[in-house]
Amino acid sequence: MENNEPRKDDLSFDNRISLAELQKAVLDIKQELAKVIVGQDNFIELLIVSLLVDGHVLIEGVPGIAKTITAKLFAQTLNTDFSRIQFTPDLMPSDILGTSIFNVKKSEFEFKKGPIFSNIILIDEINRAPAKTQAAMFETMEEKQVTMDGTTYKMDTPFMVLATQNPIEQEGTYALPEAQLDRFLFKIKVSYPETEEEILILKTHHDRKGALPQSLLKNVLDPKELQYFKDQIQEIIVEEKIFKYIAEVVTKTRNHPHLYLGGSPRASIATLNSAKAFAAIYGRDFVTPEDVKKALVPVLNHRVILTPEREMEGMTTENVIKMITESVEIPR
Repeated sequence: MENNEPRKDDLSFDNRISLAELQKAVLDIKQELAKVIVGQDNFIELLIVSLLVDGHVLIEGVPGIAKTITAKLFAQTLNTDFSRIQFTPDLMPSDILGTSIFNVKKSEFEFKKGPIFSNIILIDEINRAPAKTQAAMFETMEEKQVTMDGTTYKMDTPFMVLATQNPIEQEGTYALPEAQLDRFLFKIKVSYPETEEEILILKTHHDRKGALPQSLLKNVLDPKELQYFKDQIQEIIVEEKIFKYIAEVVTKTRNHPHLYLGGSPRASIATLNSAKAFAAIYGRDFVTPEDVKKALVPVLNHRVILTPEREMEGMTTENVIKMITESVEIPR
């Protein structure tokens, strides 16, 4: 990148590819969301990274901390179609994917597409729907297509699922199977704001004077530009020592005494892709160990499972991931 200033913690270097446009687009998205959303910088950055690498995101947190509104406004900054699906215990697969309806005039069945046929899909309370409905999402999330009555329907690009879930209220919920969890690039845990942030939230709400948050934001990125940025990320340089670093960390999750289940090769690939996106949005055309470390917790925390003993002791998956990361030598 010819005219882009590197971060203070980076050495001076010349990029092979110009990442100035990508950085500006990322900054524009953050600035638009900052008009309404306060203090969720890490959450927003992870959403942007996921968008750039064609990933889906699971957002976990208690009610009222702006999970849904952030996801909804994030979609609004993109010049694409948006669909919201409220998951409930009586939701059927056909309510999401669509169904075949008999056309009397043509004397044949026609497939009527469901709300999943959109670009950005917000699934509210994904763990409210039963296993049959959750399983209907497997093919769509992994292969970006829906097969109905022997016919395959491809999803438009971009295609991204943002799903929310409440970790506290368990009555009337269905735990997501590991196979579905593995299809999410990130699991983002959203926490309560700090006192100063909460004061700013109140001030921002007061200053809007009843205006809807959606009315304050504008589109800053279209699908054509997004595809160009995705192609740039594929050109990011990854050295052999970075591949080894990722593999060592993920492999250690598979035989760690505190973990019942470790990360799969899909977790390694997700870490690599995310690290490349982090490098690009920080203006570098090469991946550093810091980029990898940024990706590890959101990539792994829903893919590894604690042993029952450690879970009873109050240990978290984040604790163990950080423990493993610290035990692996950082490549120089």
